[in-house]
Order: sequence, then structure tokens, then C-alpha cells
Amino acid sequence: MPSSNASAMVGDIDRQSGIPIYVQLREILRAHIAAACPPGSALPSERDLAERFGLARMTVRQAIDALVGEEVIERVVGLGTFVRKPKLDLQVKLTSYSEEMQRRGMVPAAKVLSFEQIGASAFLARELQLEEGTPLVRFRRLLLADNEPMSVDENFIPAHRVPGLLDEAPPTSLYNVLSERYGLVMEWGEDMIEATAASPSTARLLNVEVGTPLLKIQRHAFVARAMVDYSVSYYRADRYKLWVPLQRPGVRPTRNYASGYRP
Repeated sequence: MPSSNASAMVGDIDRQSGIPIYVQLREILRAHIAAACPPGSALPSERDLAERFGLARMTVRQAIDALVGEEVIERVVGLGTFVRKPKLDLQVKLTSYSEEMQRRGMVPAAKVLSFEQIGASAFLARELQLEEGTPLVRFRRLLLADNEPMSVDENFIPAHRVPGLLDEAPPTSLYNVLSERYGLVMEWGEDMIEATAASPSTARLLNVEVGTPLLKIQRHAFVARAMVDYSVSYYRADRYKLWVPLQRPGVRPTRNYASGYRP
């Protein structure tokens, strides 16, 4: 991970200016980040910045704190301060994860964790409105963008809806296969979104600490009145922010909203 050199930074502190010194340093750092520091880059240490600009460490820390508060940079305990990777808008819709990542200029990928038939547990039977023990296709994946883990997704589909699905290789786009091969075009769905903490197994997959905040989204997706898919997704909260467009009932929308993604 590239480290920034304080001596190479452009700009100086004007002590005659009426602008607070920490604000001047904050803007010098902001300009340096924009010009020379890709996301994930390390910034100079507080000591290096203090020496470069002839400032007290407290003043340097105040400038850094301001940028941390703006989510421009982030502190990693024991490692230093880094340029924060931008959060992706998460507007949940019945569209493709792959298409959305490509639209953002990122390379999507998925690691299949399980693709199998199971019997519906009491919980899954209740969620899918089926009898307990009903055969289900379980499809669990780790979704990535630019080789970085983004979310863990698990879908449960009544097996009688997708005969032969398990005879083929796991699909790269589940909803495309459901639509093109089985005529199951998801028409509407219901999402329940909540905050949760990363379990040991999910934390390991997402490369975060146990207990890290995650966005958990449970979805029931329907074709007409029939539920076809129940899914649970865990998104890294440090990489996503939830965007929910609102509209007053009966008022025609005045803009087109960019679609979010789903598997």
C-alpha cells in the first residue's frame, strides 16, 4: 500500500492569514489526496506532517480529525491513516449486481460458497410459505468488486420452481437464469433492512473484524403472487451507504433514479 511523503506535499501555512492554521492544513491535505493519493493510500504520520509544516502535533491532529469526520480519510489502529475508499450507494432493486458494478467501472466477481439442495427448516418454511422439509435450492456466494469482498448473499428457491438448475454449473447471474431459463421474472419484492454485527464466519469472508457493523437485508421476491426467492445478504457497512428515493403517493416522479443492484 503506497505511503505518501510529507516532504513532497505542495503548499505552505500562511501564519498571517485569518484562516485557522488547522483549516489551512486540512485543505492542503485535501488537495494532496485529490491529486496524488488513490483510495487506500497511506498518509504521512502526524510527526512527519508536524515537521514538514512546522506545527504542533495537536494542530495536525485537529486537521486530520476534520477529514476523518468528513469520511475523506480513516484511521486504522496500529497502522496509520489512509485515504478512505468511497462508499457505494446501495439502492436495493431487482437488478443485476454484475451490471451495477460494471456501470461503476469496477470488475465484479463471485465466489460460490454453496450450491445445493436442502430441506426447508422451520424458519425457511415460514419465510417461503412452504411446508417444512420442502426441497430448496440454496445458493450462497461471496460477491466481490475489484477483488475486494463486498457482501455475502444467500438465496433460497423452491426446488420445484427450478428443475435441473443444480445439474448445471452455478449461474453467474441468478436472476438472469431464473428469467431466461424458467420464465421467472421477479416483479416485486419486500426488503427488511437492519444493522447487525459480523459473526466470525461472515467476518472472515468479508475480511473485517468480528463484530464489525454490517447491513443485513432480507428479501422476499415474487412472481405475481407467488414467492420465488427468499434471500439474506450481509453488506460491508464501510463500503455501502443506503440510498432510498422517496415519493409522495399520487405524485408523478420528476426524475429517473439510477438502479441499484441485486444478485
